[in-house]
Amino acid sequence: MELIKQIKQAEAKAQEVIEQAKADAAKQAEEAHAGRLQALEKAEQERKKATEAAVAAAQSQASAEVKNLKAKAEKQRQQLRDKANTKMPAAAAKVMEYLGSHLAK
Repeated sequence: MELIKQIKQAEAKAQEVIEQAKADAAKQAEEAHAGRLQALEKAEQERKKATEAAVAAAQSQASAEVKNLKAKAEKQRQQLRDKANTKMPAAAAKVMEYLGSHLAK
Protein backbone atom coordinates (compact mmCIF):
# COMPACT_ATOMS: atom_id res chain seq x y z
CA MET A 1 0.00 0.00 0.00
CA GLU A 2 2.74 2.37 0.94
CA LEU A 3 4.46 1.72 -2.37
CA ILE A 4 1.29 2.56 -4.32
CA LYS A 5 0.94 5.76 -2.30
CA GLN A 6 4.56 6.72 -3.05
CA ILE A 7 4.08 5.94 -6.77
CA LYS A 8 0.98 8.15 -6.88
CA GLN A 9 2.84 10.94 -5.07
CA ALA A 10 5.76 10.57 -7.50
CA GLU A 11 3.35 10.71 -10.45
CA ALA A 12 1.67 13.80 -9.01
CA LYS A 13 5.06 15.40 -8.42
CA ALA A 14 6.13 14.49 -11.97
CA GLN A 15 2.92 16.03 -13.31
CA GLU A 16 3.62 19.22 -11.33
CA VAL A 17 7.16 19.33 -12.72
CA ILE A 18 5.81 18.85 -16.26
CA GLU A 19 3.24 21.64 -15.79
CA GLN A 20 5.88 23.93 -14.32
CA ALA A 21 8.21 23.16 -17.22
CA LYS A 22 5.43 23.94 -19.71
CA ALA A 23 4.70 27.23 -17.93
CA ASP A 24 8.41 28.11 -17.85
CA ALA A 25 8.78 27.27 -21.54
CA ALA A 26 5.76 29.39 -22.43
CA LYS A 27 7.11 32.27 -20.35
CA GLN A 28 10.54 32.01 -22.00
CA ALA A 29 8.93 31.90 -25.44
CA GLU A 30 6.88 34.99 -24.61
CA GLU A 31 9.96 36.81 -23.30
CA ALA A 32 11.92 35.83 -26.41
CA HIS A 33 9.09 37.09 -28.61
CA ALA A 34 8.97 40.36 -26.68
CA GLY A 35 12.76 40.65 -27.01
CA ARG A 36 12.55 40.12 -30.77
CA LEU A 37 9.82 42.76 -31.04
CA GLN A 38 11.89 45.19 -29.01
CA ALA A 39 14.95 44.48 -31.17
CA LEU A 40 12.91 45.02 -34.33
CA GLU A 41 11.56 48.29 -32.97
CA LYS A 42 15.05 49.46 -32.06
CA ALA A 43 16.34 48.48 -35.50
CA GLU A 44 13.49 50.42 -37.11
CA GLN A 45 14.31 53.49 -35.01
CA GLU A 46 17.99 53.22 -35.97
CA ARG A 47 17.02 52.87 -39.63
CA LYS A 48 14.85 55.98 -39.40
CA LYS A 49 17.64 57.92 -37.70
CA ALA A 50 20.12 56.82 -40.35
CA THR A 51 17.68 57.75 -43.12
CA GLU A 52 16.99 61.16 -41.59
CA ALA A 53 20.71 61.80 -41.17
CA ALA A 54 21.36 60.79 -44.78
CA VAL A 55 18.54 63.04 -46.02
CA ALA A 56 19.83 65.97 -43.96
CA ALA A 57 23.36 65.44 -45.26
CA ALA A 58 22.09 65.20 -48.84
CA GLN A 59 20.04 68.37 -48.42
CA SER A 60 23.02 70.20 -46.99
CA GLN A 61 25.26 68.99 -49.79
CA ALA A 62 22.65 69.86 -52.41
CA SER A 63 22.21 73.33 -50.93
CA ALA A 64 25.96 73.91 -51.02
CA GLU A 65 26.10 72.65 -54.61
CA VAL A 66 23.23 74.95 -55.63
CA LYS A 67 24.97 77.90 -54.00
CA ASN A 68 28.21 77.01 -55.76
CA LEU A 69 26.48 76.64 -59.14
CA LYS A 70 24.66 79.96 -58.71
CA ALA A 71 27.92 81.71 -57.88
CA LYS A 72 29.61 80.09 -60.88
CA ALA A 73 26.73 81.09 -63.18
CA GLU A 74 26.81 84.67 -61.89
CA LYS A 75 30.56 84.82 -62.47
CA GLN A 76 30.10 83.52 -66.02
CA ARG A 77 27.33 86.07 -66.70
CA GLN A 78 29.54 88.87 -65.40
CA GLN A 79 32.44 87.69 -67.57
CA LEU A 80 30.12 87.60 -70.59
CA ARG A 81 28.85 91.12 -69.79
CA ASP A 82 32.41 92.39 -69.41
CA LYS A 83 33.43 90.77 -72.66
CA ALA A 84 30.40 92.23 -74.46
CA ASN A 85 31.01 95.67 -72.93
CA THR A 86 34.62 95.71 -74.13
CA LYS A 87 33.59 94.81 -77.68
CA MET A 88 30.55 97.09 -77.80
CA PRO A 89 32.39 100.39 -78.62
CA ALA A 90 34.36 98.78 -81.44
CA ALA A 91 31.20 97.17 -82.87
CA ALA A 92 29.30 100.47 -82.64
CA ALA A 93 32.18 102.26 -84.36
CA LYS A 94 32.15 99.71 -87.19
CA VAL A 95 28.40 100.08 -87.60
CA MET A 96 28.71 103.85 -87.67
CA GLU A 97 31.56 103.61 -90.17
CA TYR A 98 29.55 101.25 -92.35
CA LEU A 99 26.48 103.44 -92.23
CA GLY A 100 28.55 106.53 -92.87
CA SER A 101 30.21 105.03 -95.92
CA HIS A 102 26.95 103.65 -97.34
CA LEU A 103 24.88 106.74 -96.63
CA ALA A 104 27.46 108.99 -98.24
CA LYS A 105 27.14 107.23 -101.57
